[in-house]
Amino acid sequence: MIEDEQLHEQAEELRRETAEDAPELAEHDRVAELEKQLEEASSKALYAAAETQNVRRRLEAEKQQASAYAATAFARDMLAIKDNLDRALDAVTQDLRADKVASQFLAGIEATSRELEAVFGRQGITRIPTVGEALDPHRHQAMMEVPSADAEPGTIVQEMQAGYMMKDRLLRPALVAVAKKPD
Repeated sequence: MIEDEQLHEQAEELRRETAEDAPELAEHDRVAELEKQLEEASSKALYAAAETQNVRRRLEAEKQQASAYAATAFARDMLAIKDNLDRALDAVTQDLRADKVASQFLAGIEATSRELEAVFGRQGITRIPTVGEALDPHRHQAMMEVPSADAEPGTIVQEMQAGYMMKDRLLRPALVAVAKKPD
């Protein structure tokens, strides 16, 4: 019976200790839970801030691209005018150039062509090099193959229509004839 009494006292003491410690354990669990929630909220806030920064950067890049290439459609339209001026100048004979009145008229057309080239230059529009270059399918469009013993196969031997780039974008591919091995 003494043993039962001692066991009973020990059990009672253990219950008292547990009861006394229980509020601390419950508070400790609550603090741990709150710390976990704070960590999650902080993580979400950092993620949201990073996402906002990424969206801001992406929008800024898109704005710069839109600004840099806003005139693309207009530039393509102006290429037709440049082509017509070049064709008109190429069609002029030496006899016509020798005529005083016609030569003054031609000087005006040449000045207009040069001014258009200057405007293209200011806008970052450049002519694509062709004759003597290797065919680049990203910048050239092969329209035909010409047998040639003088040029390596795949080399451009004739330009049919000039191609143009606007900064680093293709406005219009150059239409070209490419050398092939003679038959």
